[in-house]
Amino acid sequence: MFEPFHQTRLYEQVVERIEKLVFEGQLNPGDRLPAERELSEQFNVSRTVIREAVKALQEKGLVEIRPGVGTFVHDGMANTMRQSLGRMVMIDRHHGLHNLTQVREIFEPEIAAIAAQNATPKDIQAMEAAVREMDQSMSDVDRYITADHEFHLALARATQNTLIVDLIDSIVDLLAQQRRLIFLAGNGGPERGQQHHRNILTAIINRESKQAHNLMTRHLRQVRDDTEHQEDPQ
Repeated sequence: MFEPFHQTRLYEQVVERIEKLVFEGQLNPGDRLPAERELSEQFNVSRTVIREAVKALQEKGLVEIRPGVGTFVHDGMANTMRQSLGRMVMIDRHHGLHNLTQVREIFEPEIAAIAAQNATPKDIQAMEAAVREMDQSMSDVDRYITADHEFHLALARATQNTLIVDLIDSIVDLLAQQRRLIFLAGNGGPERGQQHHRNILTAIINRESKQAHNLMTRHLRQVRDDTEHQEDPQ
C-alpha cells in the first residue's frame, strides 16, 4: 500500500500519498493509520517527517489524533464542508438561515422521495428511533436537536448515496442553530415539526415516494415560517 520515495519536501508527499489512498477508498473513515514508526519505515522517511505529515492531515480534517490510541482517518469531506458553510453563514448572518432553508427546500424533498424507494429495514428503524427520541425530548432542547438531526441524517442514509449523507452531515451545525431558534420560540414549532416527521416516516414505510416528497416540502415550508423574523437568543 505504501511505497517509499526520495525527494525534497517529503512530509507534503506523505500527505499527498495518504490523501490519495483516502480518496481512492483504500483508506476509509474510521481506519487506523499504522504507527509512526511503521509509517516511517514504509515511506522510508524520518519519524519527524511523519509527524509533520500527520499534523498537516489533521489540519485538513482528514485524520483524527486520539492520544494514547492512535491516528484515525476522519470524514474529511463533511468536516471541510461544515467549516466552509459555517463561515459563509457567519459572513452573511442576516440572510444565512434563510438561504439554508432555501437550499433544504431544493434538496431534502428529493432525498425523502429517494429514501422511500431505497430505505432498508435498518434505515427505517433508525428513523423510528429518532422520532421516539424527539417525542421524549420536548423539554430538552439539546436532546431534541440531536434527535432531529439523526432523523434527517437517517433519511439521507436511506438514499444509499454517501455523497448525500456527507452533504446533510456538513450542515449539522447550521441546522442546530435553526432548530434552536424554533425550539426556543415557544410557539409550538417542535410539535408541528414532530407531526411532519411522523407523516414523512409513514410515507417512507409505505414506499410512497411522491407523498414523502410532498410531505417534506410542507415540513420545510413550516420551518421557513417558524424561523422568519426570529433572532438567535444566544
